[in-house]
Amino acid sequence: MAYDVVIIGAGPAGLTAGIYARSKMMSTLILESGTVGGQLVALYPEKGIHNYPAYENIQARKLSDKLYAQAESLDCEIREHQKVIDIIDGDQKLIVKTQDNEYEANSVIIAIGMGEFAPRKMDAPGEAELEGKGVNYFLPLKEHLVGKKVVLFGGGNSAIEMAMVADTVTETAIVHRRPEFRADEINVKNLNESAVKQYMSCSVKSFNGTDKLTSITLLDQDKKEIEIPADLAVINIGITADLGALTRWGLDLTENGLVKCGFDMSTNRHGIFACGDVVDYPGKYKQIITGCGEAATACLSAYKFVKKPYWA
Repeated sequence: MAYDVVIIGAGPAGLTAGIYARSKMMSTLILESGTVGGQLVALYPEKGIHNYPAYENIQARKLSDKLYAQAESLDCEIREHQKVIDIIDGDQKLIVKTQDNEYEANSVIIAIGMGEFAPRKMDAPGEAELEGKGVNYFLPLKEHLVGKKVVLFGGGNSAIEMAMVADTVTETAIVHRRPEFRADEINVKNLNESAVKQYMSCSVKSFNGTDKLTSITLLDQDKKEIEIPADLAVINIGITADLGALTRWGLDLTENGLVKCGFDMSTNRHGIFACGDVVDYPGKYKQIITGCGEAATACLSAYKFVKKPYWA
């Protein structure tokens, strides 16, 4: 059986592409190398998302669950732990090869986000030794934070939003190496109005403790040491991504190593489209809603490619 469209990636963009594909009654398969949800679930499941339309605030995991449920309700076939190794031009079809299967597709939509990724580390003394013993790269469930002194590291939206989640249940601080945050103004405003303690223009000298984290030593802009007690440090300073698959799949890339697309989200390969964080173009704003919008366009383009409606 050849699917009308095979979607690679089950984050928000991939799930949205699946939802739109099924609205066009295209037979749809979504392949995910890990588990459904992408970065929403892997990196910050507890984070509150306040800029996704129709939700004043929704937990990242819950948003992922809603997208997943909608895709399943429309009979998207979703297979987890299927890492795509190659996409081959077959006899009038595309062959999508995973580690243990091959799937025929009339079209393909690539929505792999930042590919295989891992949280970026600070490489500070004590960080490696205390990883999992108080040093984390994601925020645990809120009920696991109660009574702990929590310190967030980072200056973007995710770090601030995690700090705001922690602040609802426990004593919280945030550390940023610059004098200003790079997050959205509304997030900074909310942070300034919260009880979260801010340490700006500070770097980490060391994470301290033996069997568990007990404190963190910071250096301020004058190189003065500041020691703060901590039971949990959550480091959110970005990710390191592996997008080597894009080269293997024969796609044209931008100077940033991401997929180069046309206005209709088409790639240089016939029948292959892309959307979400894996796509790059001038003025690209990496947001969930952006990826979902690109997914709708990619799906419509795949539909035109496969079904060739009279109006296209």
